[in-house]
Amino acid sequence: MLLVRMKLLQLLSRKPGKLEMLFQISFCQKQFPYMCLATSACLYSKKKKVNSYEQVDQEKYKNLVYSVTSYKTSAQTPETIFEEDNLLYGPPDKHRPPLKAETKTPKNWVPLINPNKRIPLLNSDSNLPMKIALQKMKMPSVTRILQQTISPQQAFYLERWKQKMILELGKDGFAEYTKNLFLQGELFHAALESMFLSEEMATKEQREDVAISGYLSSVQHVLKDISEVKALESAVQHESLQYLGLVDCVAKYRGQLCVIDWKTSEKPKPSLKNTFDNPLQVAAYIGAINYDANYDFQVGCGLIVVAYKNGSPAHPHFMDPDLCSQYWNKWLLRLEEYLDRN
Repeated sequence: MLLVRMKLLQLLSRKPGKLEMLFQISFCQKQFPYMCLATSACLYSKKKKVNSYEQVDQEKYKNLVYSVTSYKTSAQTPETIFEEDNLLYGPPDKHRPPLKAETKTPKNWVPLINPNKRIPLLNSDSNLPMKIALQKMKMPSVTRILQQTISPQQAFYLERWKQKMILELGKDGFAEYTKNLFLQGELFHAALESMFLSEEMATKEQREDVAISGYLSSVQHVLKDISEVKALESAVQHESLQYLGLVDCVAKYRGQLCVIDWKTSEKPKPSLKNTFDNPLQVAAYIGAINYDANYDFQVGCGLIVVAYKNGSPAHPHFMDPDLCSQYWNKWLLRLEEYLDRN
């Protein structure tokens, strides 16, 4: 026993501080024997700490750890979002997308510009714009054709908007709201017509009319670029394709002869796609003018001017000849669809 203690003292003497600790432990054994046992166990037999992460099934979570630690900016991409949605909500219902109009070719294709129309060297001496009254005929109007061939998606959003407005205003309130919208449009067009005919500003009564004063202020910067008005609120008819319409204005915009369509809106429409079927309407009017014998000129461009009730600057959307040709082909497809249904 003595030999064991001597060896222990020799061992501890090699490491400074250990001998002093041993005497402290001996004193501790006399005063607190149970606590000292625990302390001595810590001194002479340190147990290795257990790492809880080592008990995790690392193979199971390997892909998750890799995806989190490997990305540089953001791990979210459209593909990962779709995968996440599939895991949470299941895959989307499979359905065949509708055929796009661009992939189809009109069966009865007619060029936008009439190759057989002769333009006189000198146009009519009258400085007054043409204004032909719209006659009741069996031919369908451009507006009617577009309304009856509206896409299911557009019809859905239009109906949803209608139901939302009825919920807010009631049926009678919604009817009054739409009535006022049409009235404002008519007053706005009348004010513009009086301005073009007299080449003066709108009358004092029109400028002060709260219903249209904002719209008139909205288009002032566009009116500066319009000249040589050739037609106002005038009927047009495509003699070959047998449809008709009422064009708002035909004039030069920045030197280019255009069919001009005036639109009113309470919400901003900064891009052409925000105007829905209006480009098709303009293309249809351009084609009708070019094939209408009443007009001794041809048009190759279009302009949609969206005026705002709050007076903010209107958005003019110019359609060059190439863009007009694209919408002309889409219009021909809608016309064929209408004729197939009727």
